[in-house]
Amino acid sequence: MSRDIRVEDLSLEEKVQLLVGASWHLRRIHGTAGETRPVRGLPMVAMADGPSGIRIEPNPIRRWPATAFPVPIMLASTWNPELVEAVGRAMGEEARDYGIGVFLAPGINIHRHPLCGRNFEYFSEDPLLAGKIAVAYVKGVQSVGVAATPKHFAANEQETNRTTVDTIVDERTLREIYLKPFEIVVKEAKPWAIMSSYNKLNGKYTSQNEWLLTKVLREEWGFDGIVMSDWGAGDNPIEQVKAGNDLIMPGSDEIVSRLIEAVKRGELSEDYVNRSAARVLEFIKRTPAYKGYKPTNAPNLKEHSKLAYEAAAEGVVLLKNNNEALPLNTNAKVALFGTGQIETNRGGLGSGHTHPRYFINILDGLRNGGLRVDEELSSIYVNYVKENRGEDYLCALYYEEAYSEPLPQDVVSEEQVRKYAERNDAAVVVISRNSGEGWDRRAIKGDYYLTDSERRLIEVVSKQFHALGRRVIVVLNVPSPIEVVSWRDLVDAIILVWLPGQEAGRVVADVLTGRINPSGKLPTTFPRDWSDVPAAKAVECYPGTPPDNPKVVKYCEGVYVGYRYYDKYGIEPAYEFGFGLSYTRFEYRNLRVTIDDSVKVSFDVINVGKYPGKEIAQVYVKAPQGSLDKPVQELKAFKKTRLLNPGEVDHIELTINIKELASFNDAKGLWIVDKGEYEVRVGASSRDIRLTSKFTLNNEISFKP
Repeated sequence: MSRDIRVEDLSLEEKVQLLVGASWHLRRIHGTAGETRPVRGLPMVAMADGPSGIRIEPNPIRRWPATAFPVPIMLASTWNPELVEAVGRAMGEEARDYGIGVFLAPGINIHRHPLCGRNFEYFSEDPLLAGKIAVAYVKGVQSVGVAATPKHFAANEQETNRTTVDTIVDERTLREIYLKPFEIVVKEAKPWAIMSSYNKLNGKYTSQNEWLLTKVLREEWGFDGIVMSDWGAGDNPIEQVKAGNDLIMPGSDEIVSRLIEAVKRGELSEDYVNRSAARVLEFIKRTPAYKGYKPTNAPNLKEHSKLAYEAAAEGVVLLKNNNEALPLNTNAKVALFGTGQIETNRGGLGSGHTHPRYFINILDGLRNGGLRVDEELSSIYVNYVKENRGEDYLCALYYEEAYSEPLPQDVVSEEQVRKYAERNDAAVVVISRNSGEGWDRRAIKGDYYLTDSERRLIEVVSKQFHALGRRVIVVLNVPSPIEVVSWRDLVDAIILVWLPGQEAGRVVADVLTGRINPSGKLPTTFPRDWSDVPAAKAVECYPGTPPDNPKVVKYCEGVYVGYRYYDKYGIEPAYEFGFGLSYTRFEYRNLRVTIDDSVKVSFDVINVGKYPGKEIAQVYVKAPQGSLDKPVQELKAFKKTRLLNPGEVDHIELTINIKELASFNDAKGLWIVDKGEYEVRVGASSRDIRLTSKFTLNNEISFKP
């Protein structure tokens, strides 16, 4: 291999081949998502999907087991960048050890509404939280020499007609909400690659949008890596190269020929080809394959499984815990209800799924976790799943992701439930959902809403167990929010475990028994009802028009996404952004705010309860209403404490750059920090503000993007 190869050394054909992914028959590692082409002795660089662990599809010759980490929405629920960076590093190590040079993750699109089928792959409804968690993730992956690929750039917040829909969104909303997490990750983590999205943005495919890929991404933000297309995105490879989309994936010989002919005809300047070829060449030179790394094919899966457990443990969100229903005694007798104890979902579907060495479902987790499971009851559900899904399905659950419509859940009679209530200390009802790439969830029973049978199950269990003074706990094993308000008063505790990866069952057992004190908080709002979501107000807002086959979707709500909307219009959510309970209690004290070239915020968090625990402190800022209408408050900083024993204090110090207080005035094309009075609001959630302080800016500050 020539180590000093330059673009000038390459022929037109060779340069164009650098811009187009390898055809399927050229793949070196079958089961990967794609590879670059072997031009002039350069190595083929293999790419694998994430975002919850390396995905290489098994083939008849071999399997490629990889750790199934919690899904990104659960990683964001940790609010712990240091932990997420460690997860990213482990994923990067597994990629490198399997000969993968590019990790096609993380996804950092915004949770615009709870029905997006890939919300589990994305971090948050808030651009700051999404951006900061993405920074940690990318730094972790790239610390071992593997490229991370933040995606999907940009405004790709639905799966419905994702490859063709035209997203209409004003520039202020784009810059403040949908571009902001990408801006944060580009400036702070310096990813080696960015993936453009499938959709159109204001009339033009993003992979063919020069304003997005060149003016904003490169000229304004200083991005110096490559831009690759999503797989099969766009409709014109010539326009993609002109716009600054450097690598067209998955690639074909036909695209290579088309680009070469376009240059020869004068339709595509060779300068554009040279520009992108130089970027791809430098990108390849950074990869392990180019540097001669020999894959071990033996990643440290045992050590990474411990990290998968830790990440899931910190991402569990305790939504309800009346009268200290939890934790249970470690030897408590438990009646497990619901097929989700067997059909536990560890991850989402599509490019986000994984093939781990093992998987612990909720039933096995409780069995092994010291709780005394009512085996007679659980055997009813095991046999029921076998009869309705088949033996092969049951086996596949441990190593593959599977999707089926929820089975009817009321498979035991009320008389049986009464019997189980008499001989058990508590009931645990598992509610499971899944979603995936290529389709959105639906606001119907069995998806966003409980099925009638799930509702009946909760009602019967609640009635019979409460009649005997027994506790009823619901475990939500879901990819994104579901409706909870209509049934939550029937139960004593609700544990949200999202899609928690291969250690799912062990984590659930340890939360129930208090070995884990839940410390996760919501990175996204749980609405009271789908009708409360701003995107639900009109079909043009979601899924777009015409509704049966949308061609255009309008981001009607502007910057009022998630908690910004609920706060602005006084709408009560089921559980607000940033919400999460603990088995212990925390107090906030001694707020101090100083300002010079930045805003410095310090305060103390004290554990005043009886269990060790961690708290996530959140800093919101309320800005003056200047020339633009503004949200009531916006998240500007956060910090997860260390583990605090009862009585211990953690002193928190955070800094907010003055420029991060700006709003974008699209009429002027400027970011503007208004003069006036600002309020710093420190709390345990967006609606649980414990401390406030004010400061004043005497002069307006404006700056260009």
